[in-house]
Amino acid sequence: MSINPIIEAYPLPELPQIPDRTFYITEYGAEAGVFSLCTSAIQAALDACAAAGGGTVIIPQGIWRTGPLTLRSRTNLHAQVGALVQFVPDPVLYPLQPSYYEGTSGWRCQSPLDGEGLSDVAITGDGIFDGGGEGWRPVKRFKMTELQWKKLTGSGGVLDEAGEMWWPSREAMEGEAYVRSLQESGDTSVEAYLPARAYLRPVLLSLRNCRRVLLEGPTFQNSPAWNLHPMACEQITVRKVQVRNPWYSQNGDGIDLESCSHALVEHCSFDVGDDAICLKSGKDEEGRRLGIPCSYITIRHCTVYHGHGGVVIGSEMSGGVHAVRVHDCLFMGTDIGLRFKSTRGRGGVVEDIVMENIDMSGILHEAVSFHMFYAGVEGSEGHDEELLPVTEETPQFRNITLRNIVCQGADTALLVNGLPELPLAELTVGNLQAVSKRGIILRNGDGLRLDNIGLQTEELPEVQIHKCRNVSVTNSDQLSISRS
Repeated sequence: MSINPIIEAYPLPELPQIPDRTFYITEYGAEAGVFSLCTSAIQAALDACAAAGGGTVIIPQGIWRTGPLTLRSRTNLHAQVGALVQFVPDPVLYPLQPSYYEGTSGWRCQSPLDGEGLSDVAITGDGIFDGGGEGWRPVKRFKMTELQWKKLTGSGGVLDEAGEMWWPSREAMEGEAYVRSLQESGDTSVEAYLPARAYLRPVLLSLRNCRRVLLEGPTFQNSPAWNLHPMACEQITVRKVQVRNPWYSQNGDGIDLESCSHALVEHCSFDVGDDAICLKSGKDEEGRRLGIPCSYITIRHCTVYHGHGGVVIGSEMSGGVHAVRVHDCLFMGTDIGLRFKSTRGRGGVVEDIVMENIDMSGILHEAVSFHMFYAGVEGSEGHDEELLPVTEETPQFRNITLRNIVCQGADTALLVNGLPELPLAELTVGNLQAVSKRGIILRNGDGLRLDNIGLQTEELPEVQIHKCRNVSVTNSDQLSISRS
């Protein structure tokens, strides 16, 4: 799209300061190939680099098999072109540690790329980091063709009783019920969770409470769960990376910025099995108690080839999401384009969001979706008219502007499913042009402004307004509108 952004950009995040020293992993005993395990050698290089005051640890061309690596401050892990860092999917290699996943704290396996409390940390280069996700993830049968399913089940692993879910091992499959029983009993000891290690699959990259982070150049792929997960980090730059997961990968998010501040994601591509670019801030009471919003985020010039959502806010947003700017992005074949999701019980405030100059093609469901009944059955929530008290558990979405949005092919151009007790407020949509089966559906909104809307739909009326207040439609004379 040629329209220049008219939103004011935030100051760019600070980049890490890395000393000009180099350390080759081969100098510490790492050997390329399919038989060696290089964990200790790569970690020794990282540790030596940090002990010297920082620098760049270089991974040359070749296949480097390894277990989890602990990143260090003032260190750049640089994978040269032709380097494949293959994380071996053996749960025994991954110790349990305290972590956060899907907005909840608990024990998880150490991430293949892991760091906490770091400053000035980078991962760069043109190499590939592969998380070995096929040895961790379950797979749902309906996501595969019969031929793919037959090949997968013939490769080993186990099926659940219904034969609809494949697991890499019996330990992984039985881990879900085992962990649930521990949570119900209140047992939080690490020893109790060890038998479920195969189930407690990690994200590929976990950075917690880090400052001045740079990810530039590499491909991150095939993660056990989410791909990239900065948590409570500040000053983050993610630039020119490729993030890939099989489309059927369970919890295969691209990047999840959780409770982060001052972040820039630009010139990146995503082809993943869940939400592509996602902003989060904790879940329910625990997230509200932690109270760290995701704020001052800029996302620009990114391409999403596949994902449940192109750019997503929620559903874990209990600490709030503030001050987000998204512009000049392209989504192709995603389930939803711009996706805002929450549910009763979350609480939190999402506000001061501006997204513009977004092109979309072949969107399966909604080009733009605001869904406050995320835990319900898709398509039925707008008919839920039960009024509940407004409390700290009530999520609030307000002061959101979307403009210059083009979508060629979607089921619905724009869906708003607000809460009856606290409608979605102050939403402005300008210059939305869409070809879709259905047009715009607005339920439980207040202060909604539609300007210069162009729709080509299969179903009429093009705009359906249900139990909304203060709705204005301007410069859109050709639209048919129904109100109820």
